[in-house]
Amino acid sequence: MKKNIVLFVLFVLPIVAYLFFASGVNSFITLPTITKTIPDVNQQWKSLNGEPVTLNKKITILGFAGENLMENSGNFFTLNQKIYNKYREFKDFQFVFIAPDGTQEQAKRLLKALSGLTDVSGYHFVFAPKAEIQPYFASLKLLGKLDANYGTPVVYIIDKKRNLRGRKGKSEQGAPEYKEGYNTTSAAELHNDMMDDVKIILAEYRLALKRNNADRKI
Repeated sequence: MKKNIVLFVLFVLPIVAYLFFASGVNSFITLPTITKTIPDVNQQWKSLNGEPVTLNKKITILGFAGENLMENSGNFFTLNQKIYNKYREFKDFQFVFIAPDGTQEQAKRLLKALSGLTDVSGYHFVFAPKAEIQPYFASLKLLGKLDANYGTPVVYIIDKKRNLRGRKGKSEQGAPEYKEGYNTTSAAELHNDMMDDVKIILAEYRLALKRNNADRKI
């Protein structure tokens, strides 16, 4: 009992206090699960440099890039500025974009442009047949839809156990709140909602790591 109280005071209270004061938008201490255990990326789909890409044991920002990557490049630059650059140094943090086969050259051009601003090693583009993108998206069990180009400006937070996380419950004002993803066309939504929610996910794992380290020392 005494051990548990000491651990709570040393590790839990500082995290709770941090989230309370740093989180101006989200009223959740942990981020709710929207869809539990989504499928991993199909290992038959090829990435740009042939490396295997997985959602397992990673905190992933998952997106569906569509056929017009360069036309929508402004969305990528906004997301890069607001989210990627702030959290890219977290070891298990990655961006994964699923795109239709045939868009590889656009992805290369986009990454080249982004590389002038940041280290793009945390970006992964995976290319799938068009006929397989919609069924995979449907497996996420979301209200949102893909457009005619097999893409969406909305991106999603996936935790290390492949749970899709978001907002589900009540807002600070007590109104029903549901958010399954974050619209990259809105800098304000990324800066307020998404930044806040990614911060909570990272805090969860920092707390879990501290608990594990404390248990080994006691």
